[in-house]
Amino acid sequence: MKLRRLIAVCAAVTLVAGLPAANAAAATSSTPRFERYVALGDSYTSAPFVPLADLLSLGCARSYSNYPKQLAAALGVYRFTDVSCGGADTTNMTQPQSTILGTAAPQFDALTPDTDLVTLGIGGNDFGVFGDIIGTCPGLRASDPTGAPCKAHFTVGGVDTLLAKIQQTQTRIATVVQGIRARSPKATIVLVGYPKIAPEHGTCPSILPFADGDYGYLYSIEQALNAAVSGAAAAGGATYVDTFDPSTGHDACAPDGQAWIQGKDINLLRALNYHPRFEGEAGMAALTYKTLTGQQPVVTAAEQAAWATKARALAKQAAASPQALAASKNRVRTSAQR
Repeated sequence: MKLRRLIAVCAAVTLVAGLPAANAAAATSSTPRFERYVALGDSYTSAPFVPLADLLSLGCARSYSNYPKQLAAALGVYRFTDVSCGGADTTNMTQPQSTILGTAAPQFDALTPDTDLVTLGIGGNDFGVFGDIIGTCPGLRASDPTGAPCKAHFTVGGVDTLLAKIQQTQTRIATVVQGIRARSPKATIVLVGYPKIAPEHGTCPSILPFADGDYGYLYSIEQALNAAVSGAAAAGGATYVDTFDPSTGHDACAPDGQAWIQGKDINLLRALNYHPRFEGEAGMAALTYKTLTGQQPVVTAAEQAAWATKARALAKQAAASPQALAASKNRVRTSAQR
């Protein structure tokens, strides 16, 4: 318990430092009171390689700077449990998850009748959608650099197979919401969407090695995934946090300091490839916080600048920690061997 409270205090400094003065004042006057917060989710929630790593999370690759920890600190919750795990899909809410360093318990095991806040970030790994598009599209660019070979690859008999899978994912997420409500009937349930990976317009093949026409395809798949998350939230009476529209201008193609998403290359001091950097996690935390406190869910230039500064400081801190860096390298090697 003491360790969790210490983590929360550290994260509080991270998030509040990035809030403009007006929002910081709002944090003291209109913050809802939550006593027992449980965070569920996949790697966009756990935040692999975002400094600083929670080495005790082992194969789940959770960060001390992920959005649940920042949110818990900003809300001042008394009891906080983060069981998010890289690679998780909806089945891992009720079933154990095999990771590179052992087995993670079903995430629902963390829910209790007195849990009063649950955040959930899930869906991208169901039916292998995220892995399929990231694992397939870059390799097809050379065959048709200005076309859309990835879209063609996943379109079979006139049917987009990824979109069909996402429709099934919505049903799965809705079932997860029902499961949360059954276990924690008093909880405010918040579904957090996925921020933009690809820009709405333009390309950056050195960062996102997709064919020109497949940028729009990736964008549309993410739109569909977020629509599925939003639809599941509406069906279950949960709150949906849109991180897609507010992350405009912060996709992987954005300049350093503005980008929320890491590109094709793993950076042990920033983020796993195609995953949120610290700036992205801070953005998701802030948008969730603002949604819960009734503020306008937008990101200001002042917030973004503060997050970029903090990201650089955390990267330097991580680089100065040989043990943490070695653990990250070992995790990459183990992942590559699986």
